[in-house]
Amino acid sequence: MSTREGPRAAPPVPLRTAGPVAPRRMLAPSRERWAPSAGQIARRRLAVRLAKWLFPILGVGLLVGIAVWPELDRMEDRARVSFRRVIQAQPDAVRLVEPRYQGLDEQNRPFTVTADVAAQTDSADIVDLTQPRADILLTDGSWVLLESREGRFDKGTNRLDLSGDVTLWQDGGNLLVTATAEVLLQDGAASGDSPVAAQGPFGTLVSEGFRLTERGQVVVFTGRARAVLEGGQ
Repeated sequence: MSTREGPRAAPPVPLRTAGPVAPRRMLAPSRERWAPSAGQIARRRLAVRLAKWLFPILGVGLLVGIAVWPELDRMEDRARVSFRRVIQAQPDAVRLVEPRYQGLDEQNRPFTVTADVAAQTDSADIVDLTQPRADILLTDGSWVLLESREGRFDKGTNRLDLSGDVTLWQDGGNLLVTATAEVLLQDGAASGDSPVAAQGPFGTLVSEGFRLTERGQVVVFTGRARAVLEGGQ
């Protein structure tokens, strides 16, 4: 009995190479790898978390600053304009050195008001005076001089308010000293309710006030008065 055998598989053909294969050489790393420690990793995570919160806040602040900056500029301009207006409105902005004011009374007799310094007040007609002096010329050629440390002159009404060592010199040698006095230059009159001390050829006198009329020709001492007369006067 014969059996049939199938075709036999061809035996494997060995691969041929040009020569022996050299083993592959690995390149040495250019630098050593650095492994962070646990503390460094924790600090890095904390910095990342802070950056996640900080950067958005800074961005919002920058946007708010950009939006508000023009309004701040306008507010600064308005404040600058207001400040300049206040400076220009100050009464001391107008000061005169050695001013002189002249006028005539109702009988065309001249009077003169002078001072060391005059400062304009809120009113255009009123000035504050330092070391004011008022000269009143009488009809017969005699004169009356009033002076003090401070004063206020109303140019509209020709009224002069004196304060501080008010002194009245009258032609003929009469002297009157008081603390305050009101002088009406238009009428040639003066008055005061502060204590008065007077002296002259008649003697000495003290009183609680005085009234000067007829451009200094008549002086009336008010309140309780005491006089010491000279000679047989």
